[in-house]
Amino acid sequence: MKVSEQQEIEEAKKAAIEVLLYNAHGSFHGLPRTAGWGYPEPYTRDLMFSIFGIAVSENLKLLESIRKVLETLAKNQTKNGLIPSLVHDKENRGSSDTTPLFLLGVGIFRKVSGEKDFLTYAVEKASNWMEYQSPSDRYMVAQQPTSDWRDEQWVTGYGLFVNALVYSYLRLLGKNDKADRMHNEINRFTITCGTMHRHIHEGLVVKHKPYYAFWSYKIHSSERFDLLGNSLAILSGIASPSRAVEMISWIEAVCEGMKKRGDLVVGLPPNFFPYIKPEDPDWHPRYAIYNKPGEYHNGGIWPFVCGFYVAALVAAKKYTLAQEKLVVLTHLIKISNTADVNFGFNEWVKAQDGRPMGQDWQTWSAALYLYAVKCVEEKRTPFFDDMRLYPT
Repeated sequence: MKVSEQQEIEEAKKAAIEVLLYNAHGSFHGLPRTAGWGYPEPYTRDLMFSIFGIAVSENLKLLESIRKVLETLAKNQTKNGLIPSLVHDKENRGSSDTTPLFLLGVGIFRKVSGEKDFLTYAVEKASNWMEYQSPSDRYMVAQQPTSDWRDEQWVTGYGLFVNALVYSYLRLLGKNDKADRMHNEINRFTITCGTMHRHIHEGLVVKHKPYYAFWSYKIHSSERFDLLGNSLAILSGIASPSRAVEMISWIEAVCEGMKKRGDLVVGLPPNFFPYIKPEDPDWHPRYAIYNKPGEYHNGGIWPFVCGFYVAALVAAKKYTLAQEKLVVLTHLIKISNTADVNFGFNEWVKAQDGRPMGQDWQTWSAALYLYAVKCVEEKRTPFFDDMRLYPT
């Protein structure tokens, strides 16, 4: 890495801490803000993701802000164990990823703080809630459309992203027997024969491709590529080392093809591809307003997701490529939509022209940048390394 690039990364790290400290105290009960200007609300999933960067920052003020978030979520948990979508609002419900993210967040906080029994009762309730999210009463959990972080995109049934979260928190919380069984389920093939037999259970492995399906349910599935879900699959060890290496080569090759066609101008993968287009059967009319091809959840480039991709490269021991992508990510987080700042840490960028389209000073954009830098600097992936030690 060039000296100038290393200096730029150091500047970006300082800027990320500045963003997180600015956002640490917002207007809703003193809870952190989701973004510096656009999102004053404390969105649960954003703040749970931010734990990765905050935990490796060793900043005591930020760690205390996350403690407050976790404790407030525990107080606002429903009687059956669901974690709300807004930290301060127990009536804001319906998300499929907030509860597993809470369990993952508590697991990370316990490791950092050394408090092994932190929020034990809330963890038990949340774990019980997750037990009831499997329609087949097995290990993979199902969800309703637009209920995870993709609030403008349909995921039906067993989504890769949410199930990767579940697998990860099971490992972090020491529930290894369940994690082993879930690993076996995820690594079954999706059902493509058109017939559902009683003794066959669907999985998320796509035949003749190195990545996992976007979602699967009975005889239906989507083979579009989910960067966040697959990055978590690599990090957590759901994907074997050989599958991880093959998947990364496939991602980079497909992205080069997208660049040649003009579908991508940034040197980082979109969060989702191939893009859903109006002529495709999985297109929904609402996408024409909120989820156009190459935008938002339909192929936008999200810095926080790219932070996980950089970490996944480190997990796969692709250290040189991880450095290269970190430099590109550093350039990406500089651009701003509205603010006069040196580092915008914008929410998401349009794939076809590289324009920032979301809110600046986004908490998870700053936090996952810090996490990506830590992974590249130390050639390890905090909180995930031990998960990959289990045989697959």
